[in-house]
Amino acid sequence: MNHLLTVRNLPKPSLEGLLESAKMYKSLIESGRPVPQTEIRTVGLLFFENSTRTRVSFEQAANYLGYRHVNFSGAGSSIKKGESLKDTVLTLRASRLEGVVIRHSASGMYNVVVKYFEGPVLNAGDGRHEHPTQALADALTILEKKGQIEGLKVAIVGDVANSRVARSNIWSLTKLGAEVRIVGPRILMPGHTDKLPVSVYYDVKQGIAGADVVMALRLQTERMDSGLVSLGEYRRLYQINRQTLKVAAPNAIVMHPGPMNRGVEIDDLTADGPQSVIRQQVSNGVFVRMAALSRAFDQEETPS
Repeated sequence: MNHLLTVRNLPKPSLEGLLESAKMYKSLIESGRPVPQTEIRTVGLLFFENSTRTRVSFEQAANYLGYRHVNFSGAGSSIKKGESLKDTVLTLRASRLEGVVIRHSASGMYNVVVKYFEGPVLNAGDGRHEHPTQALADALTILEKKGQIEGLKVAIVGDVANSRVARSNIWSLTKLGAEVRIVGPRILMPGHTDKLPVSVYYDVKQGIAGADVVMALRLQTERMDSGLVSLGEYRRLYQINRQTLKVAAPNAIVMHPGPMNRGVEIDDLTADGPQSVIRQQVSNGVFVRMAALSRAFDQEETPS
């Protein structure tokens, strides 16, 4: 099965192939040319966490490919009545779904779907673990703005400990040749930084000095103990704004995977300013998810 579960375990050629496929789909759609239609597939979108960007872009990706999609949320399902995820997956399999996209608050929960579902599974974000398609959207955006990823300095700033986006970006960008730095307060750094291919900084200006790409992360207060971080203190020390960006490379781009806490990790002027590529990240999410869905049903592709 051509699952897409993690970037860490995705071979570099598959990563590059997905990006090339996304570029192709983007070119077709933006030029108004038809997307080649293949066999119609039925995909279940299993979102056990709230989502706007990821859910809508997967829906749009399926629409462009001519696939049928079935939306499923934990809140409106028999899981609320006590049904296990295993039995839910078996029910969906018996309902003749051919592929599954899953987003879940528990890290690694996609393994249950892989075990009991007989079609390809795509991870749309699992707990604090990974978010592969967001990393693909970010990589595509950097490629478009910078022309390459190899040799770039990328600073990921903020709540790295709780960010699955940060983890997937670390693996994807280093595989593609970037120098990745993680920047933030010690309490928001993962406990295993020595096992990650990154440099660690606790001072924001040191961390983003000379950076070609600055990516702000949302403070994920829903995954923190109450009162763990002072928003005012975080804003003062780590916010990405015009002052902090003065030490980045002159042509640095600013990214944010969303949703943004405006006025906390990034200010309005920066989020909407000329260096921001945040809207482009959202748009590119559609095209990389088209590539991921298409690859999922391509039996000639080497699985990862």
